[in-house]
Amino acid sequence: MSNVAKDKDVNNRKVVFNYPLLKESDMTEEMKTDTMDLCVTSYEKHSSDHEKVARLIKETLDQKYGASWHVVVGEAFGFQISHDAKHLMYMFLAAYLAQLG
Repeated sequence: MSNVAKDKDVNNRKVVFNYPLLKESDMTEEMKTDTMDLCVTSYEKHSSDHEKVARLIKETLDQKYGASWHVVVGEAFGFQISHDAKHLMYMFLAAYLAQLG
């Protein structure tokens, strides 16, 4: 396979994965939908800055659903969090992890 074909294949995979992939959530359907939309919008606005994405998500969730939300956005890290019941979401968007609790 030539380098050009490999590059096209890699780019195609990125486009295919350009949607939120929900791994786990115990949120209500309405909260889940709102939160996934918020994650997508935040990523579209600040795709090159994970800190801005996390801050926008956290501040919006704090205002809409009450404090205190913990938001982790990025790649290649470990974490352990505690969360309130019905306030957890674990998802991927554009190959990055978003953990909300």
